[in-house]
Amino acid sequence: MTPNGPPDDTAEPTYDRRSILSGTGAIGLAGLLGSSTVTSATPGRDPGPRTDEILLGISAGADDVAAEARSAIPGDAEVVHTNETIRYAVVEFPSAAPDRAREQFIDAVTASPAVEYAEPNATLQSLLEPNDPYYGYQYAPELIGCERAWETTRGDEDVVIAVVDQGIQYDHPALEETMDERIGRDFLNGDDDPYPGRGGDHGTHVGGIAAGGTDDGTGHAGISDCSLLSLRALDADGVGSLSDIADAIQWAADADADIVTLSLGVDGSYRTLTAACEYAADRGVLLVGAAGNDGSDRVYSPAAEDSVVAVAAVDDDDSIASFSNTGPEIELAAPGSRIVSSTTGGDYGRMSGTSMATPVVAGVAGLALSAHPDLSRSQLRDHLRETAVDVGLADDQQGYGRVDAAAAVETDPFGDDGGGSEDEPESDTGNCGDETVTASASGSLDGSGWWGESKRYGYSLRTDDPCSITIDLEGPARGDFDLYVTTDGSRPTRWSHDEAAAGAGTSPSLTLALEGDESFGIQVHADSGSGAYTLQVEERGR
Repeated sequence: MTPNGPPDDTAEPTYDRRSILSGTGAIGLAGLLGSSTVTSATPGRDPGPRTDEILLGISAGADDVAAEARSAIPGDAEVVHTNETIRYAVVEFPSAAPDRAREQFIDAVTASPAVEYAEPNATLQSLLEPNDPYYGYQYAPELIGCERAWETTRGDEDVVIAVVDQGIQYDHPALEETMDERIGRDFLNGDDDPYPGRGGDHGTHVGGIAAGGTDDGTGHAGISDCSLLSLRALDADGVGSLSDIADAIQWAADADADIVTLSLGVDGSYRTLTAACEYAADRGVLLVGAAGNDGSDRVYSPAAEDSVVAVAAVDDDDSIASFSNTGPEIELAAPGSRIVSSTTGGDYGRMSGTSMATPVVAGVAGLALSAHPDLSRSQLRDHLRETAVDVGLADDQQGYGRVDAAAAVETDPFGDDGGGSEDEPESDTGNCGDETVTASASGSLDGSGWWGESKRYGYSLRTDDPCSITIDLEGPARGDFDLYVTTDGSRPTRWSHDEAAAGAGTSPSLTLALEGDESFGIQVHADSGSGAYTLQVEERGR
C-alpha cells in the first residue's frame, strides 16, 4: 500500500557511494570477506521451516563437527548441514517416525560426550501487524528527535546495519544508495543474491526504516543513512529455520556488521540461537530484537537473550502499543505503529509491529555510532539506555525509556553531561575518610580461544561507613583483560553488569562511590592474550 502523497520518485539514482554487484565481472563475496565457515546444505534442501530436523550442539573439544554428529546418530538419520564456527550440526530425522521415537533419538544422541545439547530446528517468524489503509503519514522521525540529530549526522556509510529477514529489495529507489557494496547473503538458496521473494515486503520495510535515503527527494526518510546488509533467512511467508537465522547472525558478525536488527522471534529459548547471538556480541556487534506482537507479558527470542537489546513498540502518543509484548527483558521502546517505509516493487507502505520498532532502534544506534565512532558495543548499548526518554510507562513496557535520536547524537558519551562511559564511571570520592580495607585474588586466564576465559569473584563491604571502592586488575603485558561488576552481588556477564572497564588493555581500573548497601560481583574476562593476573580491591570508609 502506498501512502497518500508520496514524494516524487523520478530522481535519477547515483552510484558514487556504493555500487550494486551484478554481472559476470562482479567481485564475489569470497574475494571480499575470505572463505566462510558455514558449510553448504545438502543440495535440494527446501528453504523455510524444517520440522523434521534436530540441531546438535557439538563440544569445543571435538575437532570435526560433522564427524562427531555422524558418529552420534543412528543410521536412519542424516547430517544435512553443519556450522563449524557456532559448532552445531543439523540432523534430518525421518518424518514418518512417531513422536516417541524422536524423544528416544534425542536421549540417545545426548548420551554422546561430544553432544552438548539437542533441540528442534524451530521455526521463527516475522513480527508485524496487518497494514491499515488509514494510518497517517510518517511520525516516527519527528517523535524521536531525528530532525535535530540529522543536523549533526544522517549516518556514516562506514556504519553497517545488517537486516536478518526476508531480504531487502536492494535496487529499491529509496534503498539502493544505502546498500553496502557487498549486498549480503541468501541463506535460503545458499547464494549471494538476497533479493526477496514475491510478496516478501517485510525485510524491505524493516531495512527502509533503519537506513532509507534521507533528504534525497525519494520515498520516505529512514532513521539513518548508514549502510545496509541484506541477510535473507525468512521466506515470502515470513518464516525460517533456526539454523538459517543462526548462520545469518554469524555471517553478519564475520562481515564486520556494527548492528544487527532481528525483527523476528520464537517463543522459547534455544541454545543454538544463544550461541549465535553471543558469537556476534563477542565480536562487537550490537544486536537489536523485536519483543513480539501478541500483547502478552513474555518477550520472544532472540530479543530475550542477554546479548540482545529487546524492543517494545509505542504508538505516536508514546503509549504502549496494544500488540506489543512486554516483560522484564524490555530494554528500550520505539515507535512501531503505522510506520511508513519501503516495500517491494519500488513501492511504500505502512506496517505496525515490534518488527518496525526494532529497526528504529537500530537506526538510532547507527546515528549514535556515526556521531561517536569510538564507542564500543557495550558502551553504545549503555549510551542508548542513558539517552532514552522516560515516557511514563512501566519498566517492563519501556525498559530504560523510549529511544531518542537527538540525545543519542548530541550527548557526549565520554563527558560529564550524561551518556556515561564504561571506561570512566562517574564517582564522587573526595569526601572519603582514612579507614581502608583491602582484598586481593590472583589467577591465570587464556583469552586466545573463541570465547576467551572468565573468572568471577564476590566482595562484601567491610568498613563501618563505606564511601568508595577501587577495583584494579593487573594482567599480562600483552592482551586485553576486562572488568565487569555488579553492585547487587548478582553474577556479572559481559552483557549484564552495572559497571565495566573494558578495552583498556590488561590493567583496567574502576573507582565507585558507595551508598553502603552494595554487594559486589566481579568478573575478570580475558578477551585476548593470556597469562597471570592480580585483582586488587581497596574499600575506603569514613
